[in-house]
Amino acid sequence: MSILRKGLKGAPVKRLQERLGITADGDFGPGTERAVREFQEANGLAVDGIAGPDTFTAMGLHELVLLRKGSRGSAVKTLQEGLGIGADGIFGGGTEAAVKEFQASKGLDADGLAGPETLAMLDAFEEMTPEVAQKATVQPDEEHFDSEPLPEIKGSEVVTGSMINVPEKKSVWGKVKGWFG
Repeated sequence: MSILRKGLKGAPVKRLQERLGITADGDFGPGTERAVREFQEANGLAVDGIAGPDTFTAMGLHELVLLRKGSRGSAVKTLQEGLGIGADGIFGGGTEAAVKEFQASKGLDADGLAGPETLAMLDAFEEMTPEVAQKATVQPDEEHFDSEPLPEIKGSEVVTGSMINVPEKKSVWGKVKGWFG
């Protein structure tokens, strides 16, 4: 699932921290987890200290929304409705295939991951505009994260792994996408 939680580093974490009004060092530690929990509680979200699509949407961080196989919730249901498929809110193999087909039809990289660029092309996501998709690119003050090794997620455990190279003008989720390959 495309989420941010304790142990992760990178541009998406930095953006989350900036929105939370805490020190934005790009390292999701205990302070960030606490701030996420406080935000979630104050905004009627499930309080787990993990930032995912519902938390990003509530924060107005639409450029951080990335839906993939295993994702669940209202954003997935909206995606499914926009694709014209059965909308149960669970991103499974059928949703992944429909996303790939949609991406191919629009000339996008058909990777089955529905990020801002893909979502901006669906009428179902009004908040996802080409401007939001543009904000999903790595900004100059975030480029240093490309040289840092990021942890990988293995099941529920965060482990240190090799970095994934992100081409210029790549999404802030570029490295994270490599974790799902």
